[in-house]
Amino acid sequence: MTAKIKLNAASGGGSFSLQAPSSSSNDRVMTLPDTADGTVLTTTNPKAGNILQVQSVTINSPVSAAAAGTTVYADIAGMSITITPAASANKILLSCHLSFSNDTTARNDFIKFVKDGSDISAALGTQGVSGKNGIAYLRISSVNEVKCVSMTHLDTAGGTSAITYKLQWSGEASGTRYLNRRGDSTTHGAVSSFTVMEVAA
Repeated sequence: MTAKIKLNAASGGGSFSLQAPSSSSNDRVMTLPDTADGTVLTTTNPKAGNILQVQSVTINSPVSAAAAGTTVYADIAGMSITITPAASANKILLSCHLSFSNDTTARNDFIKFVKDGSDISAALGTQGVSGKNGIAYLRISSVNEVKCVSMTHLDTAGGTSAITYKLQWSGEASGTRYLNRRGDSTTHGAVSSFTVMEVAA
């Protein structure tokens, strides 16, 4: 049976055109699925749940920060991503994986996501006193202990301007926090990462 192309007139009177590639070396083939009727999606008409863009950073060397008190947060060096959403209603999925340690025994440490320098209230615990809440709370019991922490949060873009997401950490008034190494040794290494994805609403 010979395949056919059939164009049905739209009630609005719009037109449809196919444009060939700019040269014969750029020949392209578009294959339509042999399934029930449906709509061919384009980049300007994504389906809800489609991933529109992904940005990620990975750190495989040690990062450290001296403690400044449990209510003082600081950026985790290198854990920052700027993304420009396509639509304000779209969602932004944040995820990270951290290999975390401390060089002082029995330390309380906290990690949180921030958006354009401000806390994301939906991604903060409410049990602790002000400043002692994060999306993750770690109790480092020993200097030779490394905790692997994975966190996710679904945020709303809220606009189409560029957004900068960061990871911040905080800890008690003494000791040094580390990513990707033990608190008492530099002979063991790990990897930490931070990923931001825009999801169509």
